[in-house]
Amino acid sequence: MIPYGKQSISQADIDSVVEVLHSDYLTQGPQVPLFEASVANYCSADYAVAVNSATSALHIACLALGLSEGDVLWTSPNTFVASANCALYCGADVDFVDINLDLYTMCVHALAQKLKEAKARGCLPKIVIPVHFAGQSCDMKRIHALSLEYGFSIIEDAAHAIGGQYRGSPIGGCQFSDITVFSFHPVKIITTAEGGLATTNQPGLAEKMQLLRSHGVTRDAQLMSEAEGPWVYQQVDLGFNYRMTEVQAALGVSQMMRLNEFIEKRTFFAKRYDDLLQGLPLKLPMQHSETESAFHLYPILIQPELVTLSRAGVFKQLRDRGVGVNVHYIPVHTQPYYQQRGFAEGDFPNAESYYHQTISIPVFHAMTIEDQDQVISVLKQILQ
Repeated sequence: MIPYGKQSISQADIDSVVEVLHSDYLTQGPQVPLFEASVANYCSADYAVAVNSATSALHIACLALGLSEGDVLWTSPNTFVASANCALYCGADVDFVDINLDLYTMCVHALAQKLKEAKARGCLPKIVIPVHFAGQSCDMKRIHALSLEYGFSIIEDAAHAIGGQYRGSPIGGCQFSDITVFSFHPVKIITTAEGGLATTNQPGLAEKMQLLRSHGVTRDAQLMSEAEGPWVYQQVDLGFNYRMTEVQAALGVSQMMRLNEFIEKRTFFAKRYDDLLQGLPLKLPMQHSETESAFHLYPILIQPELVTLSRAGVFKQLRDRGVGVNVHYIPVHTQPYYQQRGFAEGDFPNAESYYHQTISIPVFHAMTIEDQDQVISVLKQILQ
């Protein structure tokens, strides 16, 4: 079975992890700040805060920006549930902004209209989380302009997008946001097995997230009241055990050395799909001229009026023939938990229309041309 995504672990990665296992530190040692510096330098960000998952990063990012009970967070329905759940962890409410049907990211026109209506009702969001889908950035310049007009903070959910670019700069540099969050789950572009990280250019936000990831406990004399001696630590906030381990960070440092190679290979396969899938009854992913995608995913849309099989039928036949496809994503507002909170099918029709047609076909660093040719051959057999 050719998987839709897969980690690439080299001998150098293994050696880096083994070296940590033989060291004095398995957690809270030198590898975590080294990994943070590696990502911050790559993204041209001032600060990076590594944690045990992107979900944890979203949570502490929301808390650092002051999200709490009575506030509202808006995000895209075309995402994994963590992008919305982070609001509920803080006691806030969540709402969604429909997607652009060409890029599958948050629609700026829909956002602008929803903000105008929310202002008239006196219920503007405190935070907006645009989701960079499949590796491609949202239109962050225009979203940022709206944030200045309406007064909300921005967290970029870039779980798919490390190594991508927007307007010639690396995603994660926070030119148009307060915080950017990355994921290092095994199917993502680089991996730390599990893990996440938040970048920011604001020292106060970095300090707050560092505190929250480790129980709200500090040894920083500037944050503590008078201490009896050098052994003293103080809890100055209610935080969490969200720390990244040295083992994870060492793997991340090693993986970062191959990030450009990973992006180059994914781009090669994506462009090859663009060429070789022409003429099939599919809508291929569009790339905006201001972005350079990291190509975490390659989603195709089945054109129902041109294909006798349903999307489910195409999906099943692909898997039956050894192509490990997947679907990204079931719109969050259609999940049973969110329907219990008052959302319903039909609320965000673009996201629902996209979902009912989409299939993510394989793209990953270790894929071979022979693998890709098999994917293309099977697709042609099924669709023609």
